[in-house]
Amino acid sequence: MVDKQKQTAQEQVVVKRPLTLSGTVTSDAMDKTIVVRVENKFKHPVVGKIVSTFKKYKVHDEHEQATKGDLVEIFECRPLSATKYMMLKQVIKHHQSN
Repeated sequence: MVDKQKQTAQEQVVVKRPLTLSGTVTSDAMDKTIVVRVENKFKHPVVGKIVSTFKKYKVHDEHEQATKGDLVEIFECRPLSATKYMMLKQVIKHHQSN
């Protein structure tokens, strides 16, 4: 009976998938850290217009491969500092500088 209770308790553990977002690099001035702007567009519930909002994330970039203007994909991880809890997954598109 005890084994069945342990078994059901282990089966109820839900695996949380990390939050994955994509956005544009706005700053790469810090060491191993980039600032990524993630835009969110949604329809306003009352007015009915498309509203655009954004949030900036400090992202850990271990190999410093992203530069300003790049389109990147980031994911949630354990807290790395007081404000940094995201890591760089991949650079989707490099910015073309003239």
